[in-house]
Amino acid sequence: MKLWGGRFETGPSEIFERFSGSLDFDRRLLAADIRGSQAFARALERVGILSAEERARIVEAFDSILQDSASPSFYDGATDEDVHTLAIRKLKERAGAVADKIHTGRSRNEQVSLDFRLWLREECDRARGLLAGLMSALLDLAACNPAAVIPGYTHMRRAQAVLWPHYLLAYFEMLARDWERLGEARRRANVLPLGSGALAGSGFPFDREAMARDLGFEAVTRNSMDVSGDRDFALDFLYAASAAMLHLSRLAEDWILYSSEEFGWLELGDGVTSGSSLMPQKKNPDSLELIRGKSGRVIGCLTSLLVTMKGLPMTYDRDMQEDKVPVFEAADQLAGSLEMARAVVESAKLNPAKPAAAAEESWVVATDLAEALARAGTPFHQAHQIVGRLVLESVRAGRKPSDWTAEELARFAPEFKPEMAALLHPAAGMRSREVPGGTGPESVARALAEARERLAHMRV
Repeated sequence: MKLWGGRFETGPSEIFERFSGSLDFDRRLLAADIRGSQAFARALERVGILSAEERARIVEAFDSILQDSASPSFYDGATDEDVHTLAIRKLKERAGAVADKIHTGRSRNEQVSLDFRLWLREECDRARGLLAGLMSALLDLAACNPAAVIPGYTHMRRAQAVLWPHYLLAYFEMLARDWERLGEARRRANVLPLGSGALAGSGFPFDREAMARDLGFEAVTRNSMDVSGDRDFALDFLYAASAAMLHLSRLAEDWILYSSEEFGWLELGDGVTSGSSLMPQKKNPDSLELIRGKSGRVIGCLTSLLVTMKGLPMTYDRDMQEDKVPVFEAADQLAGSLEMARAVVESAKLNPAKPAAAAEESWVVATDLAEALARAGTPFHQAHQIVGRLVLESVRAGRKPSDWTAEELARFAPEFKPEMAALLHPAAGMRSREVPGGTGPESVARALAEARERLAHMRV
C-alpha cells in the first residue's frame, strides 16, 4: 500500500522499490510513529474530521499494533516502503476504512520529523543518564585514593604534579559539558512540527499548541518551510555524541598508557580486558581500544549527515531519508561506549606508589620552585632561569629533586631560602595551588563535593 499513487499510471519498478525502501532501518521509529498518530487522531477529532468513536477505534488499534510489535514475527513478510506505510497498513487491518482518514491534513514530511524528534528526545535522555553513571563512577574512583599524587603531562612530558582526583575531575568536567550539550540537543528537538504540512502549513485549523501539550513538546515550530527541510536537531545530537566520544577516546588513550607495563599506574579488571591467542602473558585493554575506535565511527556519522544536508535546496528532498542511519548508529555506539567506559572505571585500581615515584624522580617541582622565588621577590624571568640551570645541573649529575639539601640549594643560588627545600617534594608545591579549579588539596576537596552536588541535580 502506498500513501501516494493516484497521479501514476504504473507503480514503481522493483529496482526502485528495493533502492528506496527504508523499513529495514526506520522500523525502530514505530513506537514514536504510533504515538504521534494517536495524538494526530485526537487533533482530527477536535477539527471534526473524526468522530469520538472513530478516534477511539484508531487509538485502540494503534495500541494493539504496538503491543504486537514486540513479537519477533511482527515484521515477517512486510514489504512496506517504510515504517509509516507499515503502520497505516496495520491500522487498516484492525480499524477498517476509518484508517484512510488518519492522514487528513498531514504530510509524511512532518510525520517523519515528528517521529524522529520523539525518538531523539528519549535517546538524549538515555545518553544523559549513562553519562551521569560514568561521572559517578569517576567520583567513586577519586574517593579511593584522595591524596594520591601523579605527574600531569603536557606534550606527553611530565610537567607538574597534580592530585589523582584532580585528574579525574578533568574528565568529569568534559562529561558534564557533554551532558549539557545533549540537553541542548534535546531542547532543539523538543519542538512540534505537526501542522506544517508538506511545506506550506496545514489547510486544517489544528490547535498546534494542544498537539504540543499532548506529545510533551515545549513549543511549536515557527516556519513550515524550515520544518520540511530541517535536520539541525539531528546534527546537534550528532555533534554532542561526537564530542562525548572524543572525550571517551581521550580517556581511553590515557588509560591504555597508564595500565601498560611502562607506566604501571592502573590495573584494569579481568572483565574488561582480554588475552592473546598466542602470548599467554598478555592482558590487553581491548575495551578501551574499542571505545577509541568507535569514536571514529560516531564522528563519521556527523560528517555523513553534514555532507548529506549541505547542498539541499528548500525544502524536503529524498536525500534526507539518509539522516536516520547515521543518527541511529551514533546513538547506539555512544550508549554502548558509555556503558563500557563505566564498567572500565568501576574495575580500575590505582597503584599510587608508581605515579608518586614518577613525580618524585622527575622535575615536576620546577615551577613550584620558580614561583617560590618569585613570591620572595626574584623577578619571574630570572627565577625561571635559576631553576632551569638547577634542572640542567641535576640532569647532568643524575640527581633527582630530593637529592638536594637546603644548604646545597643556597650554595647553588643565594636566592633560594631554606624553607624552599620543602618544595623539592611534589606534595608540598601542590599546597600553593588552592585557587578555584587548582590542584591544591582543599580546592580539590571542594571541587569533589561540588561535583557530587551537581551530579545529584543531573539525576533528578
